[in-house]
Amino acid sequence: MKTRYKIIFSLIIITALIFTASAYSDNAKLKPEAKGRLCLKCHETFSEKLKSAYVHTPVKNGECTGCHDPHTSSYGKLLSADSSNICISCHKEILPDKAQSSHKIVVDGNCMKCHDSHSSNNRFILLKAGNELCLDCHKDIGESLKTVRFKHKPAEDNRGCINCHNPHASAKYGSLLKKDIPALCIECHRTDNASFQARHSGYPVAGSQCTSCHNSHGSNKAAIVFENVHAPVAEKKCNKCHNEPSSKSPFATSKAGIELCRDCHKDKIAELLDKNNVHWPMLDKAACLNCHNPHASKGKNLVAAATSNVCGKCHSDTVELQERSKNNPKNTSLCKPVREGSCTACHDPHASDYSLLAPLPSMSFNVCDKCHEWRAHSSSHPIGEKTKDPRNKNLIVDCLSCHKACGTANMPRMTHFKNISEGCTQCHKELEGR
Repeated sequence: MKTRYKIIFSLIIITALIFTASAYSDNAKLKPEAKGRLCLKCHETFSEKLKSAYVHTPVKNGECTGCHDPHTSSYGKLLSADSSNICISCHKEILPDKAQSSHKIVVDGNCMKCHDSHSSNNRFILLKAGNELCLDCHKDIGESLKTVRFKHKPAEDNRGCINCHNPHASAKYGSLLKKDIPALCIECHRTDNASFQARHSGYPVAGSQCTSCHNSHGSNKAAIVFENVHAPVAEKKCNKCHNEPSSKSPFATSKAGIELCRDCHKDKIAELLDKNNVHWPMLDKAACLNCHNPHASKGKNLVAAATSNVCGKCHSDTVELQERSKNNPKNTSLCKPVREGSCTACHDPHASDYSLLAPLPSMSFNVCDKCHEWRAHSSSHPIGEKTKDPRNKNLIVDCLSCHKACGTANMPRMTHFKNISEGCTQCHKELEGR
């Protein structure tokens, strides 16, 4: 009997819960337009956005709650999640897995830097049309396109940058390219044309890296060749370095490594190799090509890229430290070479008789002295050849005793320590805790 009463009692409870839930559901039932159209009763000015040429699908469908929480949120503008997570939940294809190159603002989830989340008069609900949007960030390219004499046509037309680049990510290619070079170039350039072959001295360049000579955006030199051209290329004497164009291996060089460069730069190379310290890239198989482009370059002395990028191939930790230092608001006194990423302001990139490839005998008293008057310290603190470092009697007190020349990330005034007192007490132990 007890079991029977228990079953009956349970059925009563379950039935009561069902009726209660049903009644609650009827009372909490949303209005048909509550997901979006109802929002316009308060957000009246927003109705103008619906008149734009391109409207985001959730907005067009009146589904504001697809992105916003109508009641409360931990995110700005009542977003239901972080904006990057909201966008990627629908647009998963934007960022392929293991993409070869990715646009930083996409990786950072800053979709709103390029897109209006609701509507726009530009395709893909972009904030601006064509190159105007890209050049907001890539100002160096924009300024160059304004001033160069010869502009690459794809960089100027209505589609502009996206003729060659994917704005989000490239699954297989670097620099956000849609195809690799030269496959991308030969879509427009007829490499089988007689005049094309004549301009390249008969060498079969159809499968070559076009950007080793040409600036893909524009240049002051005809045929958008880079500003700085290696003399043999400028004189169309490719066979000074390469085999003849009719040979079985026309692009093979007549000599390997530094021996090829020595043919023209004999005295300079002899001088460098005679130094006490030679930068190792000069001595491996690639030699000069580790840092220089043998054909043409945007940079002076045929340096293959910006100095920090070239040096960063091997010294990535130092370049990363420089970037962190530049982005730290405490570093108001950051050295100019660090701020500009100019490694060669303090180091000789080839060889030196002095440590750290310094161009002068002392990094502190000669190199730092080019910009800083180190003797100003001597009135308040002993410094120089006669002052031994208490921490190591084999060292003297110099600029590098307290400062780190390549940047110190979160430390002020390029010091090794968080504050002045922490630095001082490294030697003056008696002052600790005062």
